[in-house]
Amino acid sequence: MTEHIPANITGPANGVLVLPATRPGIPPSAAAPANAPVPPRRTKLQTAVIVASLCAAVFVAALDVTIITTALPAITEFFRSPTGYQWVGSGYVLPHTASVPLWGKLSDIWGRKLVILAGALLFIAGSLVCALASSFALFLFGRAVQGLGAAGLITLVNICISDLFSLRDRGLYFGLVSIVWALASGVGPVLGGVFTDRLTWRWCFWINLPIGSVVSVLIFFFLSLDTAKTSVREGLRAIDWAGTLLVSGGVLMVLLGLDFGGHMHPWHFAVVICLLIFGIVCGALFVVYEAKWAKFPLIPIQMFTTRSSAAAFTLCFCHGYVFIGIAYYLPLYLQAVLASTALRSGLYLLPYILSVSISAAFTGAFIQWTGKYMPSVYSGGVLLCVGAGLLVSLGPEPEWAKIIGYQIVAGTGVGFNFEGPLLAVQAVMGVDHVATVTATMGFVRTMSTAVSIVIGGVVFQNRMVDRFSSLEASLDPRLAAELAGPEILAKLDVIAQLPSSQQRVVRNTISNSLRDMWIMYTAFAGLSLIAGLFIKAYHLKTELEAKSTHEMLAKKAVLGQQPQPQLQQQRRRRRR
Repeated sequence: MTEHIPANITGPANGVLVLPATRPGIPPSAAAPANAPVPPRRTKLQTAVIVASLCAAVFVAALDVTIITTALPAITEFFRSPTGYQWVGSGYVLPHTASVPLWGKLSDIWGRKLVILAGALLFIAGSLVCALASSFALFLFGRAVQGLGAAGLITLVNICISDLFSLRDRGLYFGLVSIVWALASGVGPVLGGVFTDRLTWRWCFWINLPIGSVVSVLIFFFLSLDTAKTSVREGLRAIDWAGTLLVSGGVLMVLLGLDFGGHMHPWHFAVVICLLIFGIVCGALFVVYEAKWAKFPLIPIQMFTTRSSAAAFTLCFCHGYVFIGIAYYLPLYLQAVLASTALRSGLYLLPYILSVSISAAFTGAFIQWTGKYMPSVYSGGVLLCVGAGLLVSLGPEPEWAKIIGYQIVAGTGVGFNFEGPLLAVQAVMGVDHVATVTATMGFVRTMSTAVSIVIGGVVFQNRMVDRFSSLEASLDPRLAAELAGPEILAKLDVIAQLPSSQQRVVRNTISNSLRDMWIMYTAFAGLSLIAGLFIKAYHLKTELEAKSTHEMLAKKAVLGQQPQPQLQQQRRRRRR
């Protein structure tokens, strides 16, 4: 049954929002003062400029996730590191994933504008390092810095939208962000192919400098949000350093273990086992610490204690997992199996990206119009499951009607589910946890991206190794060993020079290995469909709740001192 979330903030006819003086369970000293700041009124032009700058920030950050997919062979060949091609993607998403929760907490303390500008500066600096890198180690360092900055940009964009607009209107603007993300993911492979074929792969990183600079200037002059007046000492003390260390270390160790296992080292290798075990232990310790001892928890565990919220986070993970898996590995199918050029493989990916963009735009408008997000959750889960399953049937022959049609089905399913999970959790948790909820959802989504790229590569490489005998029967043993290993992306030119009969064997082997990978992605799409069935429906309100960062910190401090039954009573009151 659909529930209406009561507004805690009233909006008079003149549009000026009034903060309540006190709230249940909050002493007057912790409530908003009489002269608490109210959100500034913005003209349509100011709103358009702010939204455009935030969307540009998302575009430049999302672009770097996929722009390297079609440039990977050229990059690995330039640095003569064929076994390290997976680090080009992993070196970006690992620090990105590990740092997402921290960005949300920093913005709670020092304010949105300062923190998003810091993220933009880091991203620009990392892009410059990558563009000028003369060694693979320096290049990876630049990718890591890029990942840190991109995490700040994407997380703060979602938080800023949550601060700027009412719960119902967020659906429209999250839809715009989803469109931009999808467009960047689609344009990325095309631009990567253009730069690689016509200029140089370094332009994949040079392009970030002017865009990032313009974004920074626009945000500096036009983004107007209430910021905290917290001293550096107070801010540093309020950060959950132990929780940050545990979750960052745990995520990094698990992903490194998955990245090393299978093709770089055997799964029984001591380093792989230790990384996986210690990563899981860090994750368990993080949960215990956040639940029992953290005064200002990085990720409040209560967000995962309700069935609806847990299902929403599960859906978000599986959705991001399948979305990036298709965007990242479909160009590999087009280049390695169908012998497309880097540019053509990017163009052939457009049906997927356009369908994601159109369906995301439709979903945002639908949510704003109706206040309902569950129809898109259900239909998106079904279409994504069907679309991912259809990709399993792709073979070594270029059946373009199927390739285009399957992308449209899968892309439509992806676009329908960008906003729903986040809005479902925000509706339950309320305004006090907007930044934390948004950052946590971003963490889950980026973690799914990192895990998807790593596990997708592991499945593909392991299946190639399993099919080594079929390659060895038709090729020189040394070449067969190279093609069955992780350097397959750096050998596409070699494959193109083989006799047609040998090319057919290699491309069939790659196609069959990719088919096993698509089966894995279909399983995750099915899990997202099941998770969507457990999300509770709320009717989204139209009032904008506005609170200063100081007020949120004061309230969190008081809540942290209340006994657990009182906290549970307040959460039940909020859900009603």
